[in-house]
Amino acid sequence: MTLPDYLKQGEAARLFPVLSTTSKEGRTTSIVLACLAQVSEFSAVLLGGIGQRCGVRSTIDTYTEVVFQQQRQTIKERPDGLIVLRTGAREWRALVEAKVGNVPIQAEQVERYRALAKDNGIDCVITISNQFATNPQNHPDDDIRKSRSKIPVFHWSWMSILTAADLLLSSEGVADDDQQLLLNELRRFLSHESAGVKGFDRMPPEWGELNKLVSAGGRIPQRSADANAVLGAWHQETKDLSLILSRLTGTLVSEKLSRSHAKDRSEREKAEADVLRERNQLVASFDIADAAAPLEVVVDMGRRTVDVGMTLQAPEDKKSSKARVNWLLRQIKHDDISDLHVRLLWPGRSEDTLFTVAQLRDDPDLCEAGKENLQVRAFHIFCAKRLGARLTQQANFIADLEVIVPGFYRDFGQYLSQWHRPAPRIKDGKATADEVDIDAIAQEAEGASRT
Repeated sequence: MTLPDYLKQGEAARLFPVLSTTSKEGRTTSIVLACLAQVSEFSAVLLGGIGQRCGVRSTIDTYTEVVFQQQRQTIKERPDGLIVLRTGAREWRALVEAKVGNVPIQAEQVERYRALAKDNGIDCVITISNQFATNPQNHPDDDIRKSRSKIPVFHWSWMSILTAADLLLSSEGVADDDQQLLLNELRRFLSHESAGVKGFDRMPPEWGELNKLVSAGGRIPQRSADANAVLGAWHQETKDLSLILSRLTGTLVSEKLSRSHAKDRSEREKAEADVLRERNQLVASFDIADAAAPLEVVVDMGRRTVDVGMTLQAPEDKKSSKARVNWLLRQIKHDDISDLHVRLLWPGRSEDTLFTVAQLRDDPDLCEAGKENLQVRAFHIFCAKRLGARLTQQANFIADLEVIVPGFYRDFGQYLSQWHRPAPRIKDGKATADEVDIDAIAQEAEGASRT
């Protein structure tokens, strides 16, 4: 492949790069970029996530270790990659900077690549690492995200790339057999330890310090550096959890965020810092396609528990609260209900009530005690797992969380259904159009006026 005129040096990204076995970063980047250029559905998913549409007339070329003709002498590094997307006369280009293992993206290096991009008419910089971002537009590095540079920086985690490949293959979303084989080999490569791809596996040291403070009865101070570090790690973990759930269900699972929180990470951090400070809790919510409700997760540092659940509206066609509770109980198929609870939400200012599922199965009448004149309006069914000291430990907490959250959905959540108002039915005695025409309406009105 001939290099573009603006490149002084570089190689076409190859599926079988001739690089040192110690160059995990270079090999992994080359293989991913080569697949990006060859598998159209794969490029459509990844580039579509950063706002670039890849149509049938689009072509993609990818290069590694590029040096530009117009490159300042102060910029000694070579970007790991370059993506060139052409659609008709339009050309869009992105520099790629990748890290593997535990190596984070360096803000200073990215700023130099932003300057390089500006000098050479490059549209953006894409970083890839084992750090996680809520979405590609919300970079995990604060300094990169808050920079005044006009060159945008997007971020992919290696695990998000692996998940995109996995979802395409599990949904049979790749039409061409050869491209399907290629993408499967990429999935196989990225899932091997030699690629250096890993999920989020431990909280920072500040997690232990924050737990000590809460256990001693202390209050998390405003603008706490420990709390900020913990929230940053929590957002990494919730993104990793969404990718785990995506791979388990074979469908895209995303974090459920308000529009303002998805757009502005600092606004999200401020709101969640308030929850952490006031309630000693970390919270998250996940949207699973076609599930009955979002999957809600609450980590309570005071109780040292993880609660995972879903909220369902009570069926309005059932008049008594007991009948509504029985409607919910019939949806619970799993035998092990030892940690399963139901919070009943009542109308107005009436306080919620809480029961174990075992209690309600033994005696459904319990739900109406003290609420005889009310109808339950909604249920929050959740599993409450007490972790004790394991919750305070950096690695054990994450390991347990990644068992508990998918476990609730597997055992209970996937079987739940929301109540829907039934479709309206044709009234008795009005089966045809003739029975509701002008004459029929006039006769009915006449009869009503006589009575």
